[in-house]
Amino acid sequence: MQTIESLSNRLSSYLDSEQINLVRRAYYYAEQAHDGQTRRSGEPYVTHPLAVAGILSSMHMDHQSLMAAMLHDVIEDTGIPKKALAKQFGDTVAELVDGVSKLTQIEFGSREEKQAENFQKMALAMANDIRVILVKLADRLHNMRTLGALAPEKMRRIALETLDIYAPIAHRLGMNDMRIEFENRGFSAMHPLRARRLQAALQEARGNRKELVENIQSAIEARLEKEDIASLVLGREKHLFSIYQKMRAKKKSFREIMDVYAFRIIVEDVDTCYRVLGVMHNLYKPVISEFKDYIAIPKANGYQSLHTVLVGMHGVPIEVQIRTKEMDELANTGIAAHWLYKADEDSPVSNQARARQWVQGLLEIQKQAGNSLEFIENVKIDLFPDEVYVFTPKGKIISLPSGATAVDFAYAVHTGVGHRCVACRINDRLAPLSQPLKSGEKVKIITAAGAQPNPAWLNFTTSGKARSSIRHFLKNQRHHESIELGERLLGRALSNINMRLDELSEEQVQHLLDETHMSNMEALLEDIGLGNRLANAVANLLQQDQEDSKATHIHSPLMIDSDEGMLISFARCCRPIPGDPIIGHLSAGKGLVVHVEDCNNIAELRHSPEKISLVNWAPNVTGEFLVDIKVEVESQRGIIASLANRMAEAGAHIERINVDERDAHNSVIELCIGVQNRVHLANVIRRVRNMHSVIKLTRSKN
Repeated sequence: MQTIESLSNRLSSYLDSEQINLVRRAYYYAEQAHDGQTRRSGEPYVTHPLAVAGILSSMHMDHQSLMAAMLHDVIEDTGIPKKALAKQFGDTVAELVDGVSKLTQIEFGSREEKQAENFQKMALAMANDIRVILVKLADRLHNMRTLGALAPEKMRRIALETLDIYAPIAHRLGMNDMRIEFENRGFSAMHPLRARRLQAALQEARGNRKELVENIQSAIEARLEKEDIASLVLGREKHLFSIYQKMRAKKKSFREIMDVYAFRIIVEDVDTCYRVLGVMHNLYKPVISEFKDYIAIPKANGYQSLHTVLVGMHGVPIEVQIRTKEMDELANTGIAAHWLYKADEDSPVSNQARARQWVQGLLEIQKQAGNSLEFIENVKIDLFPDEVYVFTPKGKIISLPSGATAVDFAYAVHTGVGHRCVACRINDRLAPLSQPLKSGEKVKIITAAGAQPNPAWLNFTTSGKARSSIRHFLKNQRHHESIELGERLLGRALSNINMRLDELSEEQVQHLLDETHMSNMEALLEDIGLGNRLANAVANLLQQDQEDSKATHIHSPLMIDSDEGMLISFARCCRPIPGDPIIGHLSAGKGLVVHVEDCNNIAELRHSPEKISLVNWAPNVTGEFLVDIKVEVESQRGIIASLANRMAEAGAHIERINVDERDAHNSVIELCIGVQNRVHLANVIRRVRNMHSVIKLTRSKN
């Protein structure tokens, strides 16, 4: 078992004696604070912080991180306040400890919410000091190593959280060794039987494969020696969890996964990496589509390497990774290499800069998220290990999650560009915004000044930043629109009792807020606009103060001036357009729904006059309104193209089309088209009726 003495000896290899003494002081302080506390295994509690510091020492972390590791449970478990720690060990260590400490004071509605809140707090602390996450990861790693002492249910919960959040974070920060251990231990805790069976199969396969692995390795080493290239060739084993994931995702058998032989070649410098690649492609035939150059374009977590797949003897697939010693160290320890290689400031610093950039991105998502669960949902998307790399028109590389679209790209460039995005060019050709991007493509975003995010974008965006920005915008838009509609509805209801909204006294406003249990007038108007509260009922709360309320029933209709808006919608059953006599009804959470006056679906609501709202078209109503029409035609070649052409000439666009072939001679074509008003629709109908193959044309309602 590790002791403070053995740890001090290890630390002497890279810390000075004064710093080691500070770490020892933190240990003795923690030992005193946790006095009498034990772990589930029965060991004194202080063995845990000591082990966490041991994990960090293997990464050559600085003395402040090690002190924070010693003290990371003191605030939470012993009641010692942050101020006391700051006084003893300084503000930096106290901030690190506070960042790592869990949120336990707040009671959350669910375990998921608590987990999300903890992660949210951690993200904020990471923004101030990236070391917080390294201490937190080391803490989680030791907890995973000692899971066996816990009850099965708790064990599975911690394992699931580790696989869901901590393993992807370790991957995102380039800490491959830690990620693999997280995944294997998490897998064994979640599915012990599967893990044992897979481990046994793996042991057996290793024995069967041994000879072939040695033959391939010898062939590679001999060729590199012949070319006078100094290198280290290692056979690379897939770890348990990655085998399990591949079997599930690709629906492949264990044998198919194990049929691939993987090797890593470590050389002195970058030039030699490319020389080795040429040698490998001469030794065995390469699979062109499988070559990836992560040296020229590093992954978002700083990972660099050349990847190629070769076809060996008897058609055996061979995966080869080629990298330098520094790249290999960076691939295994990731951001921790910043502390491991203080002398070589180039690559690790850029890796740390990448980590900071990621954390800043987290904070941006956090500001826009409505709650912690939405935040963590967006972050999980962002932790996706697979990435695509695309270029801006100026040649800058943007890294996006796999499956990302031009909208994700637009938001990655800038939130403002995302909001105003209307179209895109991929490799200088116009393309749909929903088209998934491929690595190496050049993307140009076309923006328009008045453009706004479309709710439909949420169906195909994949990056956390894009999704949180779109949701944030739509939430705000809905909030403003519902207040505006609520104001119009309440203003009209008050005019019916000879009152004006802008002339209400402070007492009257307070009376309304007291009666409706609302905190302010804005919240009350939003509630009315969303259809959760009836404007007439709110106005009636003031009616008793009005002496002449009996004689007033002047219903001034609400004016509709455009097709846009989230809180005024047009019923699909009858699709009203400007010029139609209309009526509205308030639907909870949806706002005002407008129907044609004689619509069958609104018949029942006529018995509840308080839910019916008088509406009218404004004289200068603008926009495009959808309407359904049914066209009966003689079946002939090219009829749909002719029909579409005739509609386009009349300035109407087709939103949807459905063809029902009645028999060999006649067909019924149902269309949903966009028009400006009844006059425009009449012009479209006249043009279509003039076609010789059209038998009958009607507008569909209900």
